[in-house]
Amino acid sequence: MAKKTKKKSRIAARKLVTRDDPKTIVLEQFRMIRENINFLRPDKKLKTLLFTSASAGEGKSTLAANVAIVFAQTGKRVLLVDADMRKPTTHYTFRTPISPGLSHLLTRQRGLDEVIKRTQIKGLELVTCGTMPINPAELLGSKVMDDIITEMKSRFDIIIIDAPPILLVADAQILSNKCDGTILVVSSGKTEKNEVKKAKGLLETSKANVLGVILNNYKLEKDHYYYDYKGAIE
Repeated sequence: MAKKTKKKSRIAARKLVTRDDPKTIVLEQFRMIRENINFLRPDKKLKTLLFTSASAGEGKSTLAANVAIVFAQTGKRVLLVDADMRKPTTHYTFRTPISPGLSHLLTRQRGLDEVIKRTQIKGLELVTCGTMPINPAELLGSKVMDDIITEMKSRFDIIIIDAPPILLVADAQILSNKCDGTILVVSSGKTEKNEVKKAKGLLETSKANVLGVILNNYKLEKDHYYYDYKGAIE
C-alpha cells in the first residue's frame, strides 16, 4: 500500500521548473507570462487570477503553480489556492498535507490563518483543497467563498486559483465570475478547436474577464518543451 501511495504522489505532483530548473528556456517563458499579466494590470486591480482548461490533463495545475512562483520571485506576497476539489494536486506538488484546506474554510470549520501553509519559496503560501466535499460547486458559489476571496485580497498581492476544467464541471464558471481575471490553458496537439470555443463560450456566459490563453506542451527540437503566452482569445 505504501509503495502504491508513493507512486501515486509522484504521478500527481506537478513539476516546479521555476524552482528546480532556473536556467531553462521554460523559466523565461513563465517570466513572459508574468510580465504579460502585469501589462494587463497597470492599475493593479487584477489580484485574483483563475487558471482553468477545457478538459483534464492540459497542464493548468502545473501552470498555476509555476506562475505563482515567478510572481513570488519578484517580491510579491502570493497565495496559491487549490480550488480543484474534485482532483486536487497542490498538496502533492508541494509535499504538504491536504488538510486543513479550502473545504474547511467554506464550511466554516477553520479560519484562513489555520489553513494557510508555508512553502520553501519566499513569498509563496498555499491553501490546499482540504477534505474533498460532495458538493464543491455549491460551496464555491456561496457567499462564504466571496468573503474568503475578499479576506485573501486584503492580505496578499496576488491570489492564483487552480480550478477544475471548465467543460467537465461548473466550478470554474462559478469561480471565474468571482475573480479579476481568468486564464485558459490549452495543450498543444491535444485540445480540439471546438473545445476551446466551448470553453470560451462558457466563460463569456459567466461574464469572466478572460485575460488570454497559454499554449502548453509545445514541442521544440531536441525534445525540449516550453510554455508560450498567446494573448487574448480570438
